[in-house]
Amino acid sequence: MTGRSETAVLPPALRMFLGLTAILSALVVVVLGVLYAGHSEPGTVDRWVIQPTADSVRPPWRNVALATDFLGEPAGAAVLVVVAVTGCLLLRRPRAAVLVVAGAGTTVATTTLLKSLVGRTIHGDDNLSYPSGHTAFLTAFALVVALLATGRLGLGRRVGALLVLAAALVAGAAMGWAQVALGAHYPTDVLGGWCTALAVTPATAWLVDRTADRMADAGRWDRR
Repeated sequence: MTGRSETAVLPPALRMFLGLTAILSALVVVVLGVLYAGHSEPGTVDRWVIQPTADSVRPPWRNVALATDFLGEPAGAAVLVVVAVTGCLLLRRPRAAVLVVAGAGTTVATTTLLKSLVGRTIHGDDNLSYPSGHTAFLTAFALVVALLATGRLGLGRRVGALLVLAAALVAGAAMGWAQVALGAHYPTDVLGGWCTALAVTPATAWLVDRTADRMADAGRWDRR
């Protein structure tokens, strides 16, 4: 059911491009993590963008920020994942459904681990901030949807790359704005979360494809 007959979740035409993007993004995550390890104040870049406070925006934009923020909360994220998984199963694409869960889960787990390692805080020692998990989740989710759409529609390398990058930029910018506007993260936390998704999601998609193909090959071998 998840064999080679099913479209790969990481389109072959985009593997080189996304592989390079993932490597560069991982480097950005590491560099920012080293620069801001143990910090509890905004850096120079953060102050240049905006001074994070709890009232950076007023209604009605604050309501928009809160609604966007909800998409990265456990309840909101669960709704997005369940809807996407249901859609994949209805389209008979179990491998895609696996990527939805694995892509989001691996990205969130990575940000959680990095927060503990880096130890950057905002508004108190209990609020670990780097990288932004909300930004990472929504970016990863958008990336997965864009990858699946690229494979489903049979888009070429250029159009597929543009779709994937556009989805990541829109999702990351929207959630990043909300996090900074609500004072939950520094701008560099948002950049770190965005790059974490760009690094982890393509790697997860490649791993899902590789695992599914190996299982399919093993199944065919056992039937001989």
